[in-house]
Amino acid sequence: MGYDLWYWSGIPGRGEFVRLALEAAGIPYREKTGRGDGDAALVKDLAKSRPDPPFAPPYLVVEEGLVISQTANILLYLGEKHPRIAPRELAGRHWVHQLQLTLMDWVAESHDVHHPVGMDLYYEDQKPEACRRAEGFRSKRLPKFLGYFERVLAQRGDWLAGGKRWSYVDLSLFHVVEGLRFAFPRRMAILAPDFRRVLALHDSVQALPELQDYLASERRLAFSDGLFRHYPELDGED
Repeated sequence: MGYDLWYWSGIPGRGEFVRLALEAAGIPYREKTGRGDGDAALVKDLAKSRPDPPFAPPYLVVEEGLVISQTANILLYLGEKHPRIAPRELAGRHWVHQLQLTLMDWVAESHDVHHPVGMDLYYEDQKPEACRRAEGFRSKRLPKFLGYFERVLAQRGDWLAGGKRWSYVDLSLFHVVEGLRFAFPRRMAILAPDFRRVLALHDSVQALPELQDYLASERRLAFSDGLFRHYPELDGED
């Protein structure tokens, strides 16, 4: 089975959560972005008339023509089709889906720090509001989300689903930590001693043999102007 993964070119974005799962599990897929068919092709594909049109990328086109969109929904589907990336039992699959949805809330809040007023405005057009939003995100929301996943790991063990094997949500938490370290390096360094389990999971994912080729390749895009952005003033620096 092979999939077509559609996402914008040049940024990891939400597509990276899906890509990490596909890469770690060795699931065949075709990259339908600027590294493949380009953003013009993505816009054209989005405009196609189909019974299940996606609102926005990422979305996955399955061989039989099924289109799955929304990051957490794509990962839920992949976990059902490829049990090695998610628990086999129903309760376990919905548990990791619940965690993935929580991560997506966290990602949205992180993005809204630098775009608190409107998506159609540049950062410079909403900088005072962004600085105000960042203060609360750094002081309250970051510790709250980190604390939740720290508590889950304290109860479950080394991996979020429990047991001795990673699932797709562990890969996603790894990517969120990577993004937050890029966007808020100072604040994340200050918080690090209080969330050792989360950071240990990050390191365990980074060391997975299944991911070494991908993480060292050009396919692994650097953070830039996507979901996670670094503005020193938003990190509490002078």
